[in-house]
Amino acid sequence: MAKLIDGHAIAEKVYVDLRHEIADLKSKGVTPGLAVILVGDNPASRTYVRSKDKMCRELGLHSMKFELPATTTQVELLARVQELNHDPAIHGILVQSPPPKQIDEAAIVRALDPRKDVDGFHPENIAKLALGDPTGLVPCTPLGVQRLLIESKIEIDGAHVVVLGRSMIVGKPLALLLMQKNKNANATVTVAHSRSRDLEKITRSADILIAAIGRANFVRAQHVCDGAVVIDVGINRVKDAVSERGYRLVGDVAFDEVATKASAITPVPGGVGPMTIAMLMSNTVKACRQFGRGGSPEPTANANPARID
Repeated sequence: MAKLIDGHAIAEKVYVDLRHEIADLKSKGVTPGLAVILVGDNPASRTYVRSKDKMCRELGLHSMKFELPATTTQVELLARVQELNHDPAIHGILVQSPPPKQIDEAAIVRALDPRKDVDGFHPENIAKLALGDPTGLVPCTPLGVQRLLIESKIEIDGAHVVVLGRSMIVGKPLALLLMQKNKNANATVTVAHSRSRDLEKITRSADILIAAIGRANFVRAQHVCDGAVVIDVGINRVKDAVSERGYRLVGDVAFDEVATKASAITPVPGGVGPMTIAMLMSNTVKACRQFGRGGSPEPTANANPARID
């Protein structure tokens, strides 16, 4: 039976380190600040925002939470982002996804000051990831996956990693992260997806299989070679008449059957999820450190004019 990779326990290790960093910054008169914006009343998004705000407060970060009505316009949301871009007390800004249909999410991401983009999705941060520039802010879930592997002493260097899923949230940035030329990466990375031919053959070739395809129980025993490490990024609701809520959460991996073949595996929930929030906190502290004394940033030379009006 596979070793269980406990995301909660590893996240707590991250928080121990962050508390020291935060204390050091506060001793210099700077408190890292995170602003989270929620547009609309999506229940899952509201839960995520609450958990992020709660962790900020537990760590002693300056936390601002904005809950805007579902009728908020693109112009109104951009104006709020602009305010936060120029707020010296805020080092990280996150606009909770998904927004209502009238919001152009890509335009909102581009409007963020990239140095405050703690989600790591601004084109400047993605470019820095591709270039291996350590000043960039890396998307939280890929960063959390890498940290899970490192803390679990799973060898990434030289390993064949198959990433199942090609989204800009997980698949693409995770591939860029794990193929970097450094001691915590150096992997040979294959990105596969639902249209890949001979998909089972591809996934069985993986030393480390990372499932981020967004389909409940998609990865079965036949997708995994004996002894592989399996990281399940997916989180899906499936109907469950026995549950009080009427549903239960499962990953992209059929856990029970895959765990009999894998050497190590993450559960859902309790695996990657806690690490995503931990990396958000880590990115906020990093952004604060890179702002020096926490003052309002001057626009970069290649800044998007939309964000500095």
